Amino acid sequence: MHIEVVANIGEARSDDFLHKTVIVVDVIRATSTIITALINGCKAIVPVDTVLRAKELQQEGDLLGGERFCKKIPGFDFGNSPLEYTKEAVQGKRVILTTTNGTRGIQKALKADQVLAGSFLNSKACAAAAIAFKRDTVILCAGTQDVFSLEDGLCAGHILEELVLALGEKQVATNDFGLAMRGCYLQAQHTLYDTLLSSSNGKKMCKSGFLADIEACAKTNITEQVPILERDQMVLLQRSSRRPAF
Repeated sequence: MHIEVVANIGEARSDDFLHKTVIVVDVIRATSTIITALINGCKAIVPVDTVLRAKELQQEGDLLGGERFCKKIPGFDFGNSPLEYTKEAVQGKRVILTTTNGTRGIQKALKADQVLAGSFLNSKACAAAAIAFKRDTVILCAGTQDVFSLEDGLCAGHILEELVLALGEKQVATNDFGLAMRGCYLQAQHTLYDTLLSSSNGKKMCKSGFLADIEACAKTNITEQVPILERDQMVLLQRSSRRPAF
């Protein structure tokens, strides 16, 4: 199985995703938020590029979520903190979401056969889903404004490690960047929270008052659920669509 890891959205080419599974990773915070909202009973997440598009798509009963440069968009129901998307707030609701990087990454991957949302919260489940789909896979790190972000690379390394644990070392091939990120993850796996705090985005989030978000996003394999893009919205991948991989 071949796994290509792409360092940021700016380096991604949509045509390269044809006939592949793409796992979009934006640890701090979009994909962590999407996963959290859906496991808390959100009906669906509609990822869009712009604030205007989010408002255009909103129907009666829909909620708006999103941020620009870490700040909640004025007039929206939520920002981009996974802690906002509680069961009480989102159960049975559809959320239209737009973020600076993560939702843009999902849009970039639309030509793929499958588009999944991954983070530390569901790395093992993402690996299992990728195996079940039996396609070459791309892990697309969202990054920050087309620049690599450490936390996304570490998560890509985590997913790679889960694939190796499931299939064996000889059955998983990756590019040089993926190999480097797996090595970085193995080195940082026992101090993951502290490593995220020391990253550029970690420092920025702390200054903005989102320390608790870092703690929430640093938890590993707390759910077996995987968001998948169906038409224009993210929903939870049905377990019947996956074969046991572990």
